[in-house]
Amino acid sequence: MTDLTALTAAQLVAGYAAGDFSPVEATRAALERAEAVDPRVNAFVRIYGDTALEAARASAERWRRGAPAGLVDGVPVTVKDILLQRGAPTYKGSWTISDAGPWEEDAPSVARLREHGAVFLGKTTTPEFAWKGVTDSPRHGSTGNPYAPDRTAGGSSGGAAAAVALGAGPLALGTDGGGSVRIPASFSGTFALKPTYGRVPLYPASAFGTLAHVGPLTRDAADAALLLDVIGGADPRDWSALAPYPGNFRDQLAGGVAGLRIAYSPDFGGRVAVEPQVAAAVRRAVERLAELGARVEEADPGFEDPVEAFHVLWFSGAARVTQGLDEEQRARLDPGLREVIEQGARSSALDYLAAVDVRMALGARLGAFHQRYDLLVTPTMPDTAFERGVEVPKGSPHTRWTGWTPFSYPFNLTQQPAASLPCGLDDAGLPIGVQLVAARHADALVLRAAHALYGAGLPELPPPPLLTESPVRS
Repeated sequence: MTDLTALTAAQLVAGYAAGDFSPVEATRAALERAEAVDPRVNAFVRIYGDTALEAARASAERWRRGAPAGLVDGVPVTVKDILLQRGAPTYKGSWTISDAGPWEEDAPSVARLREHGAVFLGKTTTPEFAWKGVTDSPRHGSTGNPYAPDRTAGGSSGGAAAAVALGAGPLALGTDGGGSVRIPASFSGTFALKPTYGRVPLYPASAFGTLAHVGPLTRDAADAALLLDVIGGADPRDWSALAPYPGNFRDQLAGGVAGLRIAYSPDFGGRVAVEPQVAAAVRRAVERLAELGARVEEADPGFEDPVEAFHVLWFSGAARVTQGLDEEQRARLDPGLREVIEQGARSSALDYLAAVDVRMALGARLGAFHQRYDLLVTPTMPDTAFERGVEVPKGSPHTRWTGWTPFSYPFNLTQQPAASLPCGLDDAGLPIGVQLVAARHADALVLRAAHALYGAGLPELPPPPLLTESPVRS
């Protein structure tokens, strides 16, 4: 019997078309899995069982008539509880948001999924206003790692990554303002893409400005290409969105990596301390790229850590998103968020513009770097998942989440496409991620290289141990 929760979105669609199983069966299996595992990991804010099954039945009828609505008709998907979804509250992890609504609009990516017939399983957990690299909030608590529930799933799209890893829908919408799809993908053994800024329209505009991207979390690069083909459609509400991609990303997957010029930077020129098991797994992934015909050399992009500029931009955004709150509401915020709000509120317009100058200089440097190299490969994270419910690991010299995410936030500043895919486990059985980065607009190249690694058998991770404790009927 086929375990429908283990299939990719592409495999589900193929099965629907062949009549092997129905969207109702796939949705029921995903819902059962979500209900079974959620008490251990807290991936969901809300699960929409009845409405999901209703949508699945409508999808099954379309497939029966041979008239699917779109590319992902009947595929179970989840939506990070930062993005608007019509008819569903969007709490953003905060007690400052009321149930009352009205909840009458879809975010652009959600609207495109709805047009393509996707089945919405539920909203996934996020830290308050998606402000940090782990997933815990005063309203919804912390999210655990699929491979070890006492560890963090990462963030801020931690619920989305956990849902995909555990079979509660093969497709998830996340957001990434400093690593927020790549961090949890690395920690949870899933695939994530932060597309070029503007490739996926966003509305309402993020208070974090052009740092914030919408991106897919999936089981593999092929599903990410499929999802990007859906959510990359135009939306007039986002004035900063790019023109629709000419053609589709799925057709660009098969080119391989032979002849690509790849720069491998294991530690940003010695600036980042990388855990040895992580470094070894990433190096093996790089060696696989070379075996596939890529021209790999160890090379560093050579920039100083832009974290202070990132803090000015990010913390100012946090201050802006909470600017209208009264004192009682502020008292209910995540204490760490209150601290960065205070710091952001002290930044002047000149401080902000100076940070923009750093950002532009970094973009120019990386633009020149990608004249010489098609891809930059780094670890996604310097370590594997740490304890659940804290912003930084115990014993860390850092006070903020940016201290342990040095490979992720620079590429939000530069708006480049960057993906994380799993490349192994450490001795504790925790996933390790490798990051692929390309020049702006080269999303198809990132997906193509990741797809080549999957095709070459980049270490496939065993299922999370939690799944053997929570089986679902096939």
